[in-house]
Amino acid sequence: MTITKAITSDTSKLFALEQALFSEVNYPLSRSGFSYHINNNLLYVAKKDNEVIGYILTLVKRKEPKIYSLGVSEAFRGQNIASKLFETTINMLKILEFKKLELEVRMDNIGAIKLYEKLGFETKKVSENFYLDRCDALIMQRSL
Repeated sequence: MTITKAITSDTSKLFALEQALFSEVNYPLSRSGFSYHINNNLLYVAKKDNEVIGYILTLVKRKEPKIYSLGVSEAFRGQNIASKLFETTINMLKILEFKKLELEVRMDNIGAIKLYEKLGFETKKVSENFYLDRCDALIMQRSL
């Protein structure tokens, strides 16, 4: 498995993975959204045999960066891919001299919450009715 910055030719594969992982209530990214973020934010992809098996998108055109989306193919879960994507992202954010990193996560996504806590994130607040199905979100943050 390799982790690299996403490039334009990854757009279709990223979009296909997004469609497989996220329903409309979770605000999935569009194909044009991925194209935009490849050129304007920090987007890393995990690949195996030239297949996109995961990605992490961090918004960096702001005072403090924010993980906007993270996805790993269900067939490749449990292999520390998400942790490796985070490690790559955090290393770059440190180079860019950011001090904190924020994300939001569905309150009912216990697996993701446990991963984020393991990675040093702490809950800062709850955003009620954040998702389209009215599920609350935890706003989590960690120092870099």
